[in-house]
Amino acid sequence: MSVDAAPPVDHGLFGPASVTWRVHLEPVMWVAGMRALLLQSLHPWVMRGTYQNSALFDPAKAWPRFQRTVEFVGTRTFGSLAEVEVAGARVRRLHHKLHGTDPDSGRRFPIDAPEGLLWVHCGEIDSYVDVARRAGIVTAAEADAYVAESVRAAEVVGLDPADVPASRAELAAYYTRMRPRLRVTDEARIAVGGLLAPPAGAPAWTRAAISATATAAVATLPRWARRMYGLPGLPTTDLAASALLGGLRRATDLLPDPPAPPEVREARRLVREARAARPV
Repeated sequence: MSVDAAPPVDHGLFGPASVTWRVHLEPVMWVAGMRALLLQSLHPWVMRGTYQNSALFDPAKAWPRFQRTVEFVGTRTFGSLAEVEVAGARVRRLHHKLHGTDPDSGRRFPIDAPEGLLWVHCGEIDSYVDVARRAGIVTAAEADAYVAESVRAAEVVGLDPADVPASRAELAAYYTRMRPRLRVTDEARIAVGGLLAPPAGAPAWTRAAISATATAAVATLPRWARRMYGLPGLPTTDLAASALLGGLRRATDLLPDPPAPPEVREARRLVREARAARPV
């Protein structure tokens, strides 16, 4: 009598052996999510396209929008392949309908133009890998592995993987090419102000958490980005930010796991099992 083999488990794009799962399970990554939005806001027409099509600039809706972005990243990271495809298709359909206008040139552009999608992707991945490295979550080699794995995530929003940086060196080269095109627009100032302000009526602990996360996110920006925002770009800020992230990571290791959706709880269990099975 033959016994049918169990069907393979669908862990989506990554899985328990990936660096991506390990990184995204860390609570300190909330800092990276906010850092990504601050960095992404420096591209003028990406920011203006967002301004013209988004609730980000309504103070009552800015934080909920950030939370929806976090939910999409969670599905893309921990969801099954079918769930990832549904979420990705929804985002691609939404972006495909939208256009922005550059007031400096009058040029109309699609929100899903590859240059803009790539900028948003790189802002996210650079932020996650930078915070993970500073907080002591990954080694240099694992940081490169994380960036390489992230190419799969870029495909979800419609990018050609051949155009996407696959290492930290390629990310750095990308930012060197992009920096001459960046600046802080009025739209970016409005967006950042709304994002960093705690929602009206939020509990005191929520306001404190948002303020602390925002402070850490600003401090972890690249020096050139902090200078664009009119802030000091000093090496001492980098050292202090790294020390803060390391301390936050050690502190969260001592706390119970925060509430999370079922797929994230299952990912925690599988990552811990994989870590325990790894040879010492």
